[in-house]
Amino acid sequence: MKMKKLLLIGLLFVAVSCDSGPDEGDANIEIVKKYISAVESKDYATMESLLADNYIGIGPSVNDSTSKPQAMENWKDESADLYENISYEKSRFVAVEEDEGDNAGQWVANWALVKIRYKNDGGSATLLANTMYKLVNNKIEKSYTFYNESDVLEQLGYITIHPDDLY
Repeated sequence: MKMKKLLLIGLLFVAVSCDSGPDEGDANIEIVKKYISAVESKDYATMESLLADNYIGIGPSVNDSTSKPQAMENWKDESADLYENISYEKSRFVAVEEDEGDNAGQWVANWALVKIRYKNDGGSATLLANTMYKLVNNKIEKSYTFYNESDVLEQLGYITIHPDDLY
């Protein structure tokens, strides 16, 4: 009898411990993956549907920020005139929850090797990009993107010259 009780308690513990489905972090990662896939395929309708109406995108520079309408217009213009192809390779994701402060909420981090091929023989660049996405009600409400802009420009053949060296 004692063995049956232990077995029953053990089975109950296992049943309670089992995850019955994806948690909020996993669901948020899937939303970000869907957004990145839409960026790669230039699927503007999906991109727009995944951004909250109050979306704000920040970065890569300190003073860079964009609203949802601006972000959509930029993606459409850059895809039409600038980018031939964008691909995220070696993407890694992690979901985190911040409990306190200005950035409290559900976040997904994406680290990726992003390859960009520019139109009209504009060359190509590969960058290490880090983007943090804040998700609210299954929408991306905020993002912070970081990458080395100077590295991208150097890959495209630009040269940085200090003004003192011009004279």
